[in-house]
Amino acid sequence: MVQQQTLNGPVSYSGIGLHSGNRVTMTFLPAPPNSGIRFRRVDLEGKPEIEARVENVVENNRSTTLAKGNTRIHTVEHVLATFAGYGIDNVIVELDANEPPIADGSAREYCKMVQSAGIVPQDERREPYSVTAPIELTMGETVMTLFPDDAFKISCTSADKQGRFTQFYSVALSPTSWERDLAHARTFCFYEEIEYLINNGLIKGGSLENAVVIRDDAVLTTEPLRYPDEFVRHKMLDIVGDLALLGRPLRGHLIAIKPSHAANCELVRRIAAQMRKPLVAAQAFAPPPAAPKAAPAAAGADDETKAQDGAIDIQGVMKLLPHRYPFLMVDRVAKIDGNHIVGIKNVTINESYFQGHFPGHPVMPGVLQLEAMAQVAGIVMLKTAENTGKIAYFMSAEDVKWRKPVLPGDVLVIDVELTKMRGKIGKAKGMCKVGGEVVSEAAVTFMLVEA
Repeated sequence: MVQQQTLNGPVSYSGIGLHSGNRVTMTFLPAPPNSGIRFRRVDLEGKPEIEARVENVVENNRSTTLAKGNTRIHTVEHVLATFAGYGIDNVIVELDANEPPIADGSAREYCKMVQSAGIVPQDERREPYSVTAPIELTMGETVMTLFPDDAFKISCTSADKQGRFTQFYSVALSPTSWERDLAHARTFCFYEEIEYLINNGLIKGGSLENAVVIRDDAVLTTEPLRYPDEFVRHKMLDIVGDLALLGRPLRGHLIAIKPSHAANCELVRRIAAQMRKPLVAAQAFAPPPAAPKAAPAAAGADDETKAQDGAIDIQGVMKLLPHRYPFLMVDRVAKIDGNHIVGIKNVTINESYFQGHFPGHPVMPGVLQLEAMAQVAGIVMLKTAENTGKIAYFMSAEDVKWRKPVLPGDVLVIDVELTKMRGKIGKAKGMCKVGGEVVSEAAVTFMLVEA
């Protein structure tokens, strides 16, 4: 298959979400070439979109969840598997809730949607990624190895911790084999897991209408098993969906033992790392680009990050401030002129708070910019002999304004003017700047106490 593909027209389906239990209507819409698969929340202001890429995965306990900022989409794997199975590259998935309808627990209804809408080729070429060397992954009980191959193949073994219902199946994926061999396999769980899932806020929409339950050696279902090895085939359905988060079709033979969503997504990250290697190597051996000519500085313009009178390096800062990782918000002081001080904070992706603020959309918390102003203000007072060894406690902030987000890679210039010091109480006006633009400002009050 050479050309990219999308749908011929829109198509909708309504139902409930498996884990959320929310009523939801889902619509598949055609999308332009090279746009990929995108989920759109039409129930939220601005109709935010999340691209189906592994970089946007924030949770994979029993299902795969995507997020961007405060927007989340749960249980995306069955929808993604459908597009990957049919070789559909570009689609917008509109939802009016936070999870696609689970239907009967398989991809059967999604296949019907695709068949109803029709598939059309697009002008742009598809660019599958062919695995260049084996990729191995061991995560808990999961073992996965991806080998180079001319097609996309999956050989999978599944079983529970007691070894019950151990099953094996192998398939070379194509639109025909997808629809015939994997798409109808339903999600399943073991009876003893149900209490845990309910207590953790999951399967609120679960029932025997959309899942198979295994209790001891019995299989509880509203209809006979659709395949004699339906459980392993559903695991493979999940693999197809999670691997679609690579953003490109894949060529390779995956051998998987006891796969999980967490392991599937980690494998995608390792495939993506292998994809980047040739680019990194090319950049490493390429001649350096010619340095652009610097624009002449404006008359009177100063580089605020440059060390000037009263500059203090990180060792000096740590002698004055008791703060340590991960709460030291000043890397150095560029200047002290009387009651005026300029501190510097290099904001990197390694900051601990970026793990949760926010996954896939890292932004420095505004309250930490306030803390940085207070720490820089404290340095002015703690530098005097009579205050040596004391601690500056942040007490309050007034007239706080946050104007622009601070992102990884920014150099935060913390400009503070001490306006009053009476006894143990100090007041200061501060602002944080990036590239000369004010990103936040406040009037802060702090108190000096004995350490």
